[in-house]
Amino acid sequence: MRACVDIGGTKIAVSLSADSRTPLVGRRSEPTAKTGGNDAVALQILRLIDEACAEQNIAGASIERVGVSSAGPFEIRDGMVELASPNICGGIAGPARGLPNQWMTALIEAPLKRRFAHVRVENDAVAALEAERRWGALQGVDHCAFVTWSTGVGVGLCVDGHVLRGKNGNAGHAGHSFVSDDDNQALCGCGNFGDVEGLVAGNAIARRFGEPAVDLFAAAARGEAKALATTDALCRVMGRMLFNLVATLDLQRISLGGSVFWNNRDFLLPRLQAQIDGKLAALTRGAVLVAAGLGDRVGDYGAMALLD
Repeated sequence: MRACVDIGGTKIAVSLSADSRTPLVGRRSEPTAKTGGNDAVALQILRLIDEACAEQNIAGASIERVGVSSAGPFEIRDGMVELASPNICGGIAGPARGLPNQWMTALIEAPLKRRFAHVRVENDAVAALEAERRWGALQGVDHCAFVTWSTGVGVGLCVDGHVLRGKNGNAGHAGHSFVSDDDNQALCGCGNFGDVEGLVAGNAIARRFGEPAVDLFAAAARGEAKALATTDALCRVMGRMLFNLVATLDLQRISLGGSVFWNNRDFLLPRLQAQIDGKLAALTRGAVLVAAGLGDRVGDYGAMALLD
């Protein structure tokens, strides 16, 4: 048996599987731990795995392989992955960000390896990219990306059929690319002002506009003028990031997921595509945005994809 772990800035989900040909079972999900010692997330994962096993009448000792799809960035210490996620580690941006801890990193790989024989940790967008290429909307596409628009903004990249990872597994953090220098309310959890995540991520929307993303997009879908103007501005920021990915890497297709996108996909998809179409056609012609083929389970299947 294997455990599939999806770590986000808002929640953690754990599922079990026998192999990639059988359904995920025993899914358990709860808010991501953000208090206590910086091993709190790892301890939460161990507990959730035990609870999922108990629910399925599976011996915990039978779990040998664990795939962890996690929000990044990562730091590597003593050969082990630690999380330096701005939406989990409050020490990065400091008290102004409002997280209830002072962690600079969160331990992940080392505590898990003390128990399990095989542990693989990858950026959640990279894991989702692998899942989408195997089972979802990116099958058969060699020049592609997966983008998650959720609590944060993450990107997984594939060029010439090769998934890009970088020196510490952090390739694709386009959500932290700067797009504005005049918005002093757009504080990202990384400590920067005016990057994509600080402007449009789910938690940024609530901080900047005083209402949850779900309410803002619902108002825009009803045609309310103020909400439409705000969401159009959000789509320009996200759309320009997507254009930059296409222009930089000559991509064919980008699959989009994450709670902000998925819950508003019919509203957002044509608006984001409009930010690409017709702009330097030699680069953008044929570049298509699609909703994630694995839907709102792409994170779970991303973790599964790491184990084969």
